[in-house]
Order: sequence, then structure tokens, then C-alpha cells
Amino acid sequence: MKSIPRREFLASIAVAASALSGTQVSASTGPLPYPTMPVRIVVPFPAGGPADSLGRLLAAELSTRLGQPFIVDNKAGAGGNIGSAEVAKSKPDGYTLLLGSVGTQAINKSLYSSLGYDPQKSFSPISLIADLSNVMVVNADIAKSRGIDSVASFISWAKAHPGTLNAGSAGAGSSAHLALAQFNALAKVDIRHVPYRGSGPAVIDLLGGTADLIFDNPMSSMPHVKAGKLKALGVTGAKRVPAFPDIPTVAEAGPLPGFSIDTWFGLLAPAGTPGPTVKKLNEAIAAAINSPIVKKRLEEQGARPVTNSPDEFSRLIESELQRWAAIVKTSGAKAD
Repeated sequence: MKSIPRREFLASIAVAASALSGTQVSASTGPLPYPTMPVRIVVPFPAGGPADSLGRLLAAELSTRLGQPFIVDNKAGAGGNIGSAEVAKSKPDGYTLLLGSVGTQAINKSLYSSLGYDPQKSFSPISLIADLSNVMVVNADIAKSRGIDSVASFISWAKAHPGTLNAGSAGAGSSAHLALAQFNALAKVDIRHVPYRGSGPAVIDLLGGTADLIFDNPMSSMPHVKAGKLKALGVTGAKRVPAFPDIPTVAEAGPLPGFSIDTWFGLLAPAGTPGPTVKKLNEAIAAAINSPIVKKRLEEQGARPVTNSPDEFSRLIESELQRWAAIVKTSGAKAD
């Protein structure tokens, strides 16, 4: 029986182990550079929304830059918890990633009694991608009849008619609901919250005059604003949105100092993912998001391109958990 040289024997073991682990290894050079096979990006929200749009844009860019397919997999449910929990339990090899959000990584911990994952301990943050402000919108005809043409005049009307106005949202604990809670607290008004099953039905009622106000995603509201059916009074973030430079922030138009509700999105890997893999993904994301073409596409959708380091992203999640816990407590919202 012919003996196998020790070097070839050890190399064969490494190759066999790599086949079991999903990491490809060359017998002569060792581990191959990441990625060596398709990568799945789990978007824990339905297709067609802002997270899905961002995920698909990022997947296309990473596919081009890293030479392997990055495939979006929508795993919606429980405010993003189902898909997030799946990624948290996945193998930390860089081939299953999460398109996380302020909801999955900060808000949900205060809304749900059980998540199925830990927003900090279960993940290795990679980088932010973008943040998105909601738009404070009202029915244009009704606003005109009431003399409402700004956040300040809306607050005046609400104070003069306490308990008579209502605001729709995509559901209890949504960013729109929490924006309303903060608005009520800072403006010292009493606007009733009406949860809907998604923002679509809420917008329909606002167009029909049943709802008085929505803090809505610009992707769904701005077409109606441009058509003259809805009126945008302000954006909910700390800064104006480049795509709508004439719309002031709610904080400056109220004026309501301290009012700020942003929805941010970022890419995360399961905790324990190798540092070099996280670094390579971070560098590819920075190059993609900061490219002129991608920046333009994001801004056209009302989003602001934002990237950061894994450590900066981790610190952001920690601070956002604290900030949103206070907002959720004020709102009294519970999702289960």
C-alpha cells in the first residue's frame, strides 16, 4: 500500500473539514479569501418596503464588488424579530447576514417580552447603510379649511380642539406611533393613536379624511404630496432630507426642540463572525454607499447614505437602546 506524504494527508483533512464547515480551503495556500460562495442577506420585513429596497440595492453592489452573489431573503414577521432571530442563530461564517434596523436592534427590546435574540450580544455589527426620516403629512384640503399650513399651526389647532384629532400608523410600536407619542409629549397636545395593519390603509384613510395625521414613510406619502392630495408639514429627523429640501424638520417648524425620530438601517452578522470578514464587508459597504450613483439613488428615495465602523455601529446600538426605551415607555406601546 502506497503511503501518503504527511503534507498531502494534512491538506486532505483541511479540505474535508472545509467542505463540512462551508469554508473553502486550498490544499496549497490555506483558506481562500471571503467570499467563496453566495451570501444571503436576510431582510426581516416584507418585500416592497424601505428595508427591502435598501437590501436589494446593497446586495447588487456587494455582488459586483466582492465577486459572489448576495441574495436578499425576506423573512418578515413580529416587527422584524423572526428574521433577526434566524440570523442570530446562523453559523458565524459571513454567509448569512442581517439587514437590521432601529426597530430590530433598538426599539423591539422595549416593545416585546421576548425577541428570540439579543440586539447586542447576538450580532457582530458591520456598518450602517442609511437613515430615513418619516414625513408628517395631513390631508391637503382639510388642512386648508382649518388654516393649517405648518407644524406650528397644526399644534395650535390641536390645542384648540383637544381629544378630537387622530393619527394613523402602521401599527402599535411602529416608528409612526412612537413619533406621535413624542409629538404629543413635546407639543403638549392630545392626538389619539389609531393603529392600522400597515401604512397603506392609514394613508387611504388620511386621503379620505378619516384620519387627521400620519407620520409616514416618504416613499408612500410623497407621491400624494406631489399630486396635491396630502400636505407635508415636516420631516421627523434631526436634519432636512436632501430630496425634499423645502420641507422643514418638525423640530424647527414646531418649534419642538428635541423632537427627532429617525429610522436607520445597517448590516450585521451573527456574533463570532471572523474579524477579517467583518472588515472586508465594512470596506465594501463604505465604497458602495459612498459612490455617487448609490448616494443619488438613496437620496431620491428620501434616505441619507450613512456608513460607520463596526465599533461605532455597536456604540450606536447601545445608545439607541436607551433612547428608545424612554420613548416606548412614554408611549405606553406594547406589541404583545
